[in-house]
Amino acid sequence: MDAIVALRRAGSVARTGRLLRQGVPRRQVAALIRSGVLVRPGRGVVALPDAPEDTVTAVLHGTRLTCASAARHYGLWLLHPPTSLHVTSHARQDRHTHHHRPLSVPVHPQLPLVGQVDALLHALHCLPAIDAAVMVESSLRLGDTTRAFLLEHLRGNRNGPARAALELVTGTGESALEVVARVLFLSAGLDVETQVQLDGVGRVDFLLEGFLVVEVDGDAYHSSRAARRRDRGRNNMTIVGGYLVLRYGYEDIMFHRQDVLAQILAVLAGRPVR
Repeated sequence: MDAIVALRRAGSVARTGRLLRQGVPRRQVAALIRSGVLVRPGRGVVALPDAPEDTVTAVLHGTRLTCASAARHYGLWLLHPPTSLHVTSHARQDRHTHHHRPLSVPVHPQLPLVGQVDALLHALHCLPAIDAAVMVESSLRLGDTTRAFLLEHLRGNRNGPARAALELVTGTGESALEVVARVLFLSAGLDVETQVQLDGVGRVDFLLEGFLVVEVDGDAYHSSRAARRRDRGRNNMTIVGGYLVLRYGYEDIMFHRQDVLAQILAVLAGRPVR
């Protein structure tokens, strides 16, 4: 087994003993360290120079990443990058590391990660409800798990807040931004339909109270002249079809939610927006 290949499979960092057990010659490891191809971040651990800092830390301390720290390794959405490392261990928590202990499914077979289900369960217990919902929503979209399976692991009175966070998840959001917007609209008591197909228009992000179309766009949505032209055409056809249209961007949904909600409620009430 080639040392570089073995390390890439392990997330670019591993204990030397693991490489040796996989058939990597000890002399090859030593030669790669001398040449600078590999680095030794700690005793008994070798890594490629571009190894992610969080996975290096996990291997050095003999633990596994979970919750928000595991999200990007599983390709899951995150509203906010973690401000501390989320790991699973029995060590005491400090201000730089958040520890999670219960495990219910097998760990990742190669990388220093807990199983994805455990990462989601830990997020539902640990993160703000909307942040956890975004992570879970993306996992459902990928088909990696189901709400029912997660709910099965959240029985009992102590899991009430985690179940409440899971209630925010529908599996219909196509981006983290849509999840945040949906929760905002539902929290205002609005009738919310998601990913609605309108004749002559196509699919729209939200239909509120049966007549107000709300579209939420990421930063790259208006990236070209053709996209802007298509966008104008959709808006026009939506209005021709008898609907009203409001459109919001990332900054609106993430940083000005109350302004967004005030505008929507004003339109729904039939009052002019000023």
